[in-house]
Order: sequence, then structure tokens, then C-alpha cells
Amino acid sequence: MSGWPTAPPPVVPTDGLPPQPATPRVKVLHVITRFWAGAGGNTLLSAAGMDPAVYEVWVAGVPGGDLWERARAAGVRTVEIPGFKEVLTPADALVLWRLVRLIRRERFTVVHTHSAKGGFLGRLAARLCRTPVVVHTFHGLSFHAHMPRWRRVAYRRLERLTRRWTHAFFAVAPLLAREAVEQRLAPPGSVLVVPSAVDLDDIPHRFDQDARQALGVPPEVALVGTVGRIDHQKAPLDFVRMAAAVHATHPETAFVIIGDGPLADDVRRLAAAMGVDVRLAGYRPDAARLAAGLDVFVITSLYEGLGRALTEALATARPVVATAVNGVPDLVEAGATGLLAAPADPAGVALAVGWLLDHPDEAADMGRQGCARVRMAFAPDAMCAAIDGCYRRLLGLERPLDADAHTAQS
Repeated sequence: MSGWPTAPPPVVPTDGLPPQPATPRVKVLHVITRFWAGAGGNTLLSAAGMDPAVYEVWVAGVPGGDLWERARAAGVRTVEIPGFKEVLTPADALVLWRLVRLIRRERFTVVHTHSAKGGFLGRLAARLCRTPVVVHTFHGLSFHAHMPRWRRVAYRRLERLTRRWTHAFFAVAPLLAREAVEQRLAPPGSVLVVPSAVDLDDIPHRFDQDARQALGVPPEVALVGTVGRIDHQKAPLDFVRMAAAVHATHPETAFVIIGDGPLADDVRRLAAAMGVDVRLAGYRPDAARLAAGLDVFVITSLYEGLGRALTEALATARPVVATAVNGVPDLVEAGATGLLAAPADPAGVALAVGWLLDHPDEAADMGRQGCARVRMAFAPDAMCAAIDGCYRRLLGLERPLDADAHTAQS
């Protein structure tokens, strides 16, 4: 900790003084591939929650999504970079040039990168511009067993290359931090675990009857559901297979997927073929609130850094079943805050769901404990305070031991 003394109280209020020069703010640029969903929501809270008297925060990333307007409304400067896409393309050289031009023009003190492609291009651009401080957040790993081997090897090598250009790392869960060190993406002792905050203000603390009514399922019918993009990562077809297995033993149960994506039609076809009714509610901006209308929340993901929808479901005290991938077991501890199953094992997920349906009292206790844990540790203020502390340490601006100043907006 810094030994710099605390400022004494003002002798005269500042509005009674001649105009005083403002202290220069620290300019921070967040670079993220997809500014939506889990990592996007985390980045928005990270950017909007910093003290505006200390930081001028920007976000740059792939165009599209509903978070850009929310960021601008919160006072965050935004740059939607033309040509920036999720997949590797020859246009990435142009994206890199645009990032370099932006960083040189604005002279950022901190470049904070997120996700795979944003992490590589952002850190490379920061390196070329000799940015003083470079930070990276692991929201998940860019490579996994469910992609072609050549791509997995390439992504791992690119991640390892950029580690030498990075001064500090964050991870959204302890197991994810461990994976990053084991894969040599970050040096030992360099990763700070910071829970990925969620905006808790509009999320019910418990089962919400209005949410159930909005989903169109009577309260006396058990409702099992999930929230998320209907794509390969989330394994929605495994959700359908789980639903069919649960339906065989609990025929009065209803099932819903809140979200949309490229596999929506495949979900409909498989559900029809298996004779189970799985409702697709489509994309809903109030998905976190609607999750409060479920009796059991399920994720069947093949890989998942932590899972924003999972965190939000726990905040509503929902009993949960989740696949034990990446950082998820840090959040869902078997028998304490929910139940786990192996990835790509819909039968195992179905057994866990059936157990919760058959043991409603124990399921409710797990939901309440999960809710208490999330609401204690996943508030935006705590996340922003940890990020602020890291920035200050890297810049030599650590607060004195007896300072009583907040570091993030409430």
C-alpha cells in the first residue's frame, strides 16, 4: 500500500475559490469482441461503474447489440469498429490499424481487453502504441475441446504470445484462473479473481408470479427453463434431450428456453421428434426477471467461463442444475447452491432436475443460499473497486491506508 498521506479537510469550499485546474483523468479503453451477452454485460458494468472524477472510460468492439446505447447513456465513450467480426478474417489487419489509430489519437493510459479476438488485437495494438498499462480479463478460454484442433492450437499460441504484453490479469472465477495459469496464458500469481458482477437492482430476490404469468405457464405446473443464446456453446439440443427424459418421469412438467439463435429451428425439430413441448420465448431484454418465474433453472453449456444467466438465476433464488465446465463449479457447489452434471450428458442433467423436482424443500434451501452468495459477492461496486485497485497499483496511485474514499460509483 502507498504511504502517501491522506489529504486534510478543505479550509474553504471549492466553490468559494478562484477557478482551480482539474486533475487529469486516467483514460481507459476497453476492447471487446462481442459487446453483448455475458462478457459484454460485465464490461458495461466495469466501464460505467468507475469513478468519473478519476477515469474517462471508452469501449471499442464489434458493431451491433443493445449495450452500445446503454453505454453511451451511462457516459461511456464508444467506438463500434467497422469490419470487426467474431471470427478470424483478412479484415483483421484493418481492424488492428483502426485500433492503433484510436489508441495513438486518444493516448490511453490503460488498455483493458476482453475475450479472445478482442484480447489479441487489443493487446497487440497496445503493444504497438507502447500503452503504459495493459490488462486482460479471462471471461472464458478462447480454445476448448469442441473446436477443430488446428484452431485450438492457433488460439492457444496467440493467447500465450500476448501474455508477455500484459501487466495484470483478471478472471471471473477461481477455476478459470487456474486454467489460465495451467495453460500458460498468464504467469503464476498474476491473475486476480474478481466475480463477474450483475446488475441486481431489477432482479427479484425470489420466485416472481408476474414473471411466471409472462411465460404463460400456470403456477401449479413445474417449469424448467434456461436463458441464453441458442447456439453450439449452450448445447440447446441437450436441453431438449434432458426435457424429454424429465417429461418421461414427470409428465406434468413444462419447459422453456428464453433466447434466440442459429439452432432455434433444430431445437423445434428435435423437440417434435422426441415428443416433448419445449417453448421458445425468443430474445427478451427482461430475461433475468423472467428467470424468476422458473421452478428449476438449467444450463447445458459445453464450455462457460462462469455464466451470466446462471448468476442472475441464482440471484433470484432459483434452484439450478448446471454442467460442470470451466468456472461453473465455483458458483454451483453441489448440494449447497445447486446440482452439477457432466457436459454433453443430458441424462445426467435430467436426473439432477428430477431430484430437485422431487425434493422441493432442499431445492428451495439451495436456491436461497445461492441467492445470498451472489448478492453478497457479485455486486457491481465490489467488482469496480477491485478493478480500480488494480489500475491504481499499476499506476502507483494506491490509496493511503487511512483513506476513506470510494472507488466506484454506487
